Formats: sequence, C-alpha cells, structure tokens
Amino acid sequence: MAITRSSSLKPVVGKAATKLEKARDLRRVGDLLDFLPRRYLDASKSGRLADFQLGQDAVLVATIVSASTRPMRGRRGKMLTAVLQDADGQRASLVFFSAWGHEERLVQGAHGVFRGKLQTYGRDLQLAHPDYTLFSGGAEDPVYRGGLIPLYPAVKGVTDMQLTQAMRLVLEQVELDDPVPDEVRNERKLLDLRTAYDHVHFPVQDADWGRGKRRLRYDEALVVQTVLAQRRALARQEEATPRGAVSGGLLEAFDAKLPFELTAGQREVGEQIAHDMAQGHPMHRLLQGEVGSGKTIVALRAMLAAIDAGGQAALLAPTEVLAQQHERSISAMLGELGQAGMLGGADDATRVALLTGSMTKSQREKVLLDVATGPVGIVIGTHALIQEHVMFADLGLVVVDEQHRFGVEQRDALRAKAVRPPHVLVMTATPIPRTVAMTVFGDMDTSVLRELPRGRQPITSHVVPGNRESWMTRTWQRVGEEVRAGHQAYVVCPRIGDPMDGSVEVAFEGEPPPDFETYAEGEEPETQRELVGVHQQLERLRGEESLQGLRIEMLHGRMSAEDKDAVMQAFGAGDIDVLVSTTVIEVGVDVPNATVMVVMDADRFGISQLHQLRGRVGRGSAAGLCLLVTETENPETVERLEAVAATADGFRLADLDLSLRREGDVLGAAQSGTRSGLRLLRLSHPSDVELIDFAREDATAIVESDPELAKHPRLAELVADRLSEEQAAFLERG
Repeated sequence: MAITRSSSLKPVVGKAATKLEKARDLRRVGDLLDFLPRRYLDASKSGRLADFQLGQDAVLVATIVSASTRPMRGRRGKMLTAVLQDADGQRASLVFFSAWGHEERLVQGAHGVFRGKLQTYGRDLQLAHPDYTLFSGGAEDPVYRGGLIPLYPAVKGVTDMQLTQAMRLVLEQVELDDPVPDEVRNERKLLDLRTAYDHVHFPVQDADWGRGKRRLRYDEALVVQTVLAQRRALARQEEATPRGAVSGGLLEAFDAKLPFELTAGQREVGEQIAHDMAQGHPMHRLLQGEVGSGKTIVALRAMLAAIDAGGQAALLAPTEVLAQQHERSISAMLGELGQAGMLGGADDATRVALLTGSMTKSQREKVLLDVATGPVGIVIGTHALIQEHVMFADLGLVVVDEQHRFGVEQRDALRAKAVRPPHVLVMTATPIPRTVAMTVFGDMDTSVLRELPRGRQPITSHVVPGNRESWMTRTWQRVGEEVRAGHQAYVVCPRIGDPMDGSVEVAFEGEPPPDFETYAEGEEPETQRELVGVHQQLERLRGEESLQGLRIEMLHGRMSAEDKDAVMQAFGAGDIDVLVSTTVIEVGVDVPNATVMVVMDADRFGISQLHQLRGRVGRGSAAGLCLLVTETENPETVERLEAVAATADGFRLADLDLSLRREGDVLGAAQSGTRSGLRLLRLSHPSDVELIDFAREDATAIVESDPELAKHPRLAELVADRLSEEQAAFLERG
C-alpha cells in the first residue's frame, strides 16, 4: 500500500509513533514531515562549554573520555558518571542516577550531542540526566550527512537522532505529489516539495535549510491566498443592486452644507467606495484609518449614496456608548437633512434611528416599524440590529464599526436581512500592517486614511513611574491645571473594582486588548499586585489636594444604559471635569474639550489600545496630553510604553506591535500572539511579505482558470489539510 501524507505514522516508524503522538500529537506522515527543527547546530563551530553560562540549557558536541558505574546508597540500582570533553578540551561530568540503558552506550570514545542544564557539583561543571544523541551511523550510512545537526522541539523518549532517522524512513517511502504547479515553482524559483523537506531535515549547509523553509513558507501563504481568491471569485458572482448617488440628492446636499473641506484622503477613499457601490456585485471594502482621521464622514457619505439610490443603511457598533455617540454625531452633521417628516426638516430629508438592547419595548417597536416601512434611512445599533424580528424595507449598505469585535455569524446575520446582497463597508481605527491586511483581509479591498483633518491638534505622551510619589503628585497637578484652564480630562483604569469587596477582576470593556495576555505573561510579581479600579481611583482623586473643587465622576460597562448615557452627555456638555473610566471610552467618543488623559497601569494595555485611548484627547482647538502611568520594573515593557509615547503614527506602532508579539493567530480568533495559525510565515519579515505577494498573484491566476481546483487536486488537498473548518470560516470575517 502506498504511503502518503495522510498515512498513519506507526507502520512507518514503529514504536516511536506512540511517543510522537502522545508528546506532540503527530499522528500522520505529513504531521512528522511538518515537525521542523527549531534550530541547527554546526558541530564545527559551536557546541562548546564556553558558549554557555551556568543555569543555561547547554547543547554540547563532545566525546566521552571516561565512564564508570557504582551502586546507589540506600536504594537498588547503579549510578553512572561520565566525563565528556568538547573541541576546546574543556570537560564536564555527566550523571545518571539510573545507569540502565546508558552504561552500554556512554562508553569511552562515544561522540555525540548532549543537551541539559549546565550546573556545578563541587568544582566541576555538570549535566544531570541530559538528553543525548550519539553519532552512531557508520561511514556507509551516516545519520548526519554534513556538519549541520537538526535540533527538534523536545519529544519525551525520542532523541534528535531518532527523529532524523524517522524522517529518513518517511521520506524514503512517502509519495509526494507536489501541490504547486511546475510553472509556478519555476517562476518563483522554489524547490520541489520532496527536495524542500530533504533540505530542511537533512541540510548539508546553511543555504539548504533556508531554501527548504522558503518553499514551505510559500505553501503556507498559497493555502490562505487560494481560499481568499475563491471567496473573491464567489463575491463577484453575487448580484447586488447598484447604489450610486444621484444628482440633486442627499449626498450632494450634504456636501454643500459641510462647514469644512474634506481631506485629500477622504475624497480618494470616497471615490473608491462610490465606484464599488455603483457595481452590480457587492462592495466588500475594509476602511482603516488613524484615530481621528474622519472615517465617520466617509461612512456617512456612503450611507447617503445608498439612500439616494432608494436603499437603507445600517451601522453596527460594538457598544451602546459608541452607538449613541454615532447617532448623536451623525444626526448633528445631517441637521435638517436627517429630520424627514419633522418641523424644519428638508424636503428630501431622511431619518436616523437608534436601536439598542436597553430600549423600552415601546421605543423598540416604533423604531422597528419605521425601519421596516422605510422612513428611516439610517439605523444605528448594537447587536440588537441582528435579532430575528428586525426587518428592513431595502437594506443597501452595511457599515460595521470596529469590525474585530464582531463574529462572522453576527455580520452575516445583518447582511442576510437584505433582499439582495448589500454592499459592505468594514471600518477599524486599529492600524493593521499591510501584510496582516493582505493575509487576513485578502478577500476585501482595502482603503487607508492616514491624513488627519486640518486643525487636529498634536498629542504629547509621557511615561510616568507610578511608584514615585513626586511624579504622581505632578501628574494630578497637571490634570488640575488643564481643567482650570477650561478643559476636561479622562483617567482610564484597567478594571472596574468594587469599593465593598476590593474585587480585582480585570474588566476591559467587551474583550481584553488583543495583546493583554501576551504582555501579562512572565510578570508574576506584577500580576499579583491589585490593578487600579474605577471605584477606588474615583475616591482617591476626590481626596487629591490638587483636584479639590473639581467635578469628578465615573463611567464603566456595568452601569445601566441610561446612567452611561447621562454621564457621557454631562461630560460632553462640560458638566463633568474629570471622567474616571474603563476602556468603554476607547472608540468613537468625541469630546473636543478633553485635552488630557491619564492611563493607570498602562503596562496592562496593548500598543494599539493605548493608541486608541489617547485618540480621545486633542480633538478640539487645544493640544492633547497623554500620561502613561506604570509601576512595572520590566525593561521590555517600559521600552514598549516609551515607544508608544515616542510616536503618534498608528501604522508605525502597528508594525512595532507585530514585531513584538508576532501576528497572533491570523487564521483563528485568538489575537494574543501566544500562538500563530501561521506556523512558518512571519508577517514582520520582508522576505515573507514578498512570498505573500507572490502567493496572492499565483492563487488569483489559478482560481480564475480553475475556480473549484478540479485541475489542481493536490492543491485542493493541501488547502483542506491545512485549514480546518473553523479557520476557513475565520477567513470569512468580512
């Protein structure tokens, strides 16, 4: 029977298969081939004792110069001690408290690789119970053909040499039909698949494994891009109603009454969206832009175009605070153009409605009736928009704000409310590196707003050591100075807290920031310290000498919708001086008079979230100030905060974020960076960016000529093998 990638490992490698499955979940031949070395050891240049310090895990290339056994005191069995010598002549002792299985192998003259923690015993260097691989292959059949020794992730009970031998058995027997067409391999200068695996597992020189991994990284990119190319092809087959603006319509009237001039970026993106919406297939566009770049205006103009063409528009927001903010700001921008049927409303006006879960039954029923019968042209809401009983007269455009907070099913549920597939505009204020956008949003056209509107003020940021009393005193003095100069301030805390029981529950609004878990790892003393809570901070600030007489209130997600709205209305009206809040104010909140923000325990927030938060200040005529308070002693964390303080360019910060925590699981929901759905590709590496570009071009060409991959069965198998149903669904995130 032929052995393929999907064949079971056990018939090929024998008893080792059980250990490989238990330790690393390697069950099939393909699983073993894709279990790649974590590094390579050049026996001629490294593996010496001088390369390592005490306490480090040492990897030594050495020879046993003596070995002996002796009975154990007080227990049965024998203990083995040996002395090894490296290429420099330095020596260390080995000790095994059970000689069984070792005494016949670790004899004088045995040469191999030894791995273990470097310690001392008396005056001697020592490795206790090290893993080791002896160079036992004869000259006719050497296990390692060159000077490079592949070192694999640890597998209990299986040595590196045994893994290499298993790889050889597999590659000698497996049938490998290459999923990449010959012409593509030649064009991209890629190795064939068998040669790639051979170079990765049995390299003779450094260039070998580099070329081998390049081919495997390309395969990874091709899988993702093939699925995205198929999705783009299917989207082009869908029929949508063209939604172009009309002469003398709402959009034209709105543009005429704008009190400011659109930026060049807003005009350009607006033209891209208008072109897409005028087509007979659905627009599927991602709009990403800097905090304060004017995405809402761009989205509103698209919604007005949809209304001009006889349709309706729905704006889906992740929180009630943001939905309410959108409703107020869009209504204010439209003025009489958003007051259809009301006294003072324009003749060709539309109506704006808000739909949230906290509305009363009578309020909700009225909005639902108006949406279903057509008077409402723009409906703004939270998850309440996607409930079954919500019906539209003619939904033509769906706008999703802060898209990463919604699941595939939620967005599809809203799209399904349209008679024909609606046009979709997805917005995010979290800058996304180009490579991530290409990989994860590759089935969407992408627009970027980098330019800030005229008059937008700069924001200065500083890192404040929270454990230095004099610095904190000055921080609150600075807040007081801004407020007494006629401005307002935010103080952001990572948790809500409870003055009654001192709860330390972390309470990021919605979900924790994408990189919270990553940055919280490995900081044991700090994770034990109680994080600053809104309730506790409110009481502290009310007792702060420099803030006496100021109106200080709080805002968090556990407050009722009415209370949250009342607080935001009061803050917007200038009736609150200092707002102590969780991250509920992270996006969409627009209070031009707020000029200063203090972020407590700033090390507990991710780079992108800090950038989002500070975008709440400096939105008026005065410059903004953001103070990042931290008590961390971790130099890497402080460096991260200093980097945030050093630049206001969100795209630079996004690239920094990517380089620090990798890309997260771009093929699944986890964004913490603790694991990556891309096993080999690193989106921060220029060479991998090039491969993604190549793969996108190649996948597009393949799918255009063969949409179902009928002529490319091996590629279809690779896609099915590499992408689980869950991951394939995740690629439908648009």
